[in-house]
Amino acid sequence: MATTGFGVSFVDSDCKRRLMIYAGLLKKWQDKINLVGPSTIDDLWARHFDDSLQLLPFAGLWRNWVDLGSGGGFPGMVVSIAGGGERKTVHLVESDKRKAAFLREVSRETGANVEIHVDRIEKILPELISAIKFEVVSARALAPLEVLIGYSRPIIEKGGVGLFLKGKGVSGELTTTLTDGSLNLSFIDSRTDVDAKIVVVRGHNSQTNSV
Repeated sequence: MATTGFGVSFVDSDCKRRLMIYAGLLKKWQDKINLVGPSTIDDLWARHFDDSLQLLPFAGLWRNWVDLGSGGGFPGMVVSIAGGGERKTVHLVESDKRKAAFLREVSRETGANVEIHVDRIEKILPELISAIKFEVVSARALAPLEVLIGYSRPIIEKGGVGLFLKGKGVSGELTTTLTDGSLNLSFIDSRTDVDAKIVVVRGHNSQTNSV
């Protein structure tokens, strides 16, 4: 479980051990399938683990978190290892069967409490939302902001929060639909990339999640 503060240096020894298992598996599987950018593999802890961990302070209290387009597990798998537990489930949505197989192995080896859904977001997410109350929805480097919010709006309008890790071009993704006042968007400087942002999306009447 993560302690107060930010980044891998603030997690407890058991969490760090499980993240090390994750890192070892990722490096092993990277030779078979492209899970992360090859140029980032030697800076895995800062570029991927710390990048994912920085979302936790914005999540509030939660029991069910859904991560869209999870790929190599960022941020969803890291969130589950560092901020999850028996009563907290992270749902990972990934359409690539090979990446889903990798996520299953990480879950088995680390004990992460995740559920992996192998399907396209537009097909599986409405089914999940109809069955589960999600307090948080996240995505990293997946799609334009308008598309992400389109997927996530049913969660956000019911009091959930959207947490999206975006690169330096995020300002160019703002559209009239996103600035019409129906949602509250905050742009937080990333702690791992000077050009990147965390986009926090809430409904206007929502407060920090409570469960």
